[in-house]
Amino acid sequence: MPQTPDPNDISRKKQHYPVTPPLAHYLRAYDRAAPLPITYQDLLHYTDAYPLFDRWGQDTLWQTVIYDQGQMQEIYEGLTRIYVQLKSDGNESLMEQLSVQRVDYCTFGNSNPFRIRIVNLLNDNYDYFYFKKADASRIYGLELEHVLSPNRINYLVHGASLIEEHIAGIPGDEFIKHYLSRPNLNKVRLAKEFVKFNERCFALLLGDMRSYNYVVVVTPDFEEEQYRVRPIDFDQQSYEGRKTMYLPQYFKDNNPIVALCTRWLQPETMKQYQNEERTLLFRRIRAARYRLKDLIDCMRQDTISTQEKVGQLREELARHHQLDDFRQCDSMGDLVRLQLKIMVRHL
Repeated sequence: MPQTPDPNDISRKKQHYPVTPPLAHYLRAYDRAAPLPITYQDLLHYTDAYPLFDRWGQDTLWQTVIYDQGQMQEIYEGLTRIYVQLKSDGNESLMEQLSVQRVDYCTFGNSNPFRIRIVNLLNDNYDYFYFKKADASRIYGLELEHVLSPNRINYLVHGASLIEEHIAGIPGDEFIKHYLSRPNLNKVRLAKEFVKFNERCFALLLGDMRSYNYVVVVTPDFEEEQYRVRPIDFDQQSYEGRKTMYLPQYFKDNNPIVALCTRWLQPETMKQYQNEERTLLFRRIRAARYRLKDLIDCMRQDTISTQEKVGQLREELARHHQLDDFRQCDSMGDLVRLQLKIMVRHL
């Protein structure tokens, strides 16, 4: 069995890749581009910050930031407008009942996001959205997830700023720690979903799916529960050179779920679920073939990783699939295109 990736081998601080004109054109064509009243850089001008702790008193690695009184009104109003734009296509009649309750900043990881907590003043219900630096690799990951997965992704891009909707669910590390041992857990259904998630990540070349980079969505059904595993971090879309970085099963964080899969699923059953996911992927490709072609065309001419990593990944994929065609690929976009073609070819 291949070695489990060492988390230290993952590029903690990858190079930032700006949005190129072809990608910007794609984003405008598919309603992902929108003017924003404030930018990511504006949010960096906070005057103070203090650590944010969870309900158990543990440091979340987020900091709640404070702005100068003169700036705060402008920033909070801008954030509220962005939320309305993201959720209600800019219907400003809703703004009066919304308020920014908190702005958090994370210095951990690649994207250094701001997380904005919005509260509805009429019923105290709250929601979140994220303000990040626009990175081309991450945008390709968001768009591939939207087009080719069962999940819809809501985001907006303007210049060097990226707005993302909050993806609700139980963080994978928390699920493994607090939910995996529950007696009412349907282990077979969870194992099935993780196998399909693993297959989907590999097909789309979405990397670094350690347990805190995905969430588990639990849906009550008329008989027990249904589960879905959703990625929430797309920074490592088609970036790393090692093939195993695109297979969640090889991360040590995920070992408890992998053990559950091997215990409750026979190899033949795993192959059945892999085939099911590839069939669904094929249908999504056919349904969105024109949009997907536009996206992959942008990706093929874009630079979203180093040539060294592209060379390493094409060699490892060529060996994995026993196909020399991968050695003719010059970019990560070429590799994604051929990977998708190969993954659904034998259906």
